[in-house]
Amino acid sequence: MKSFCIGLLSIAGMVAAGSTLAATAEETYKGTCGVCHDAGVAGAPKLGDKVAWAPRIKQGKEALYKISISGKPGTAMVAKGGNSKLSDADIIAVVDLMMAKAK
Repeated sequence: MKSFCIGLLSIAGMVAAGSTLAATAEETYKGTCGVCHDAGVAGAPKLGDKVAWAPRIKQGKEALYKISISGKPGTAMVAKGGNSKLSDADIIAVVDLMMAKAK
């Protein structure tokens, strides 16, 4: 019985941890990307700045995904905004959010 209870607690802990780890694109932006993109640090295009985002959006979303995931040498854009714990899917969701706000 003791091992059964421990097993249930372990499963409950994993479920709770999983639900707290999943963040929305907006939360990920605020927690990682917004550090630079809200203030335009080191030339980062500000969220919603249509003029700054236009040439980037013209490159296509696949190019922006690649840059955001891998970083861009010679710029302050580091891989995954410096948060290596983010999945590629997290980054793609944030890029989509940022592009949508710039249209």
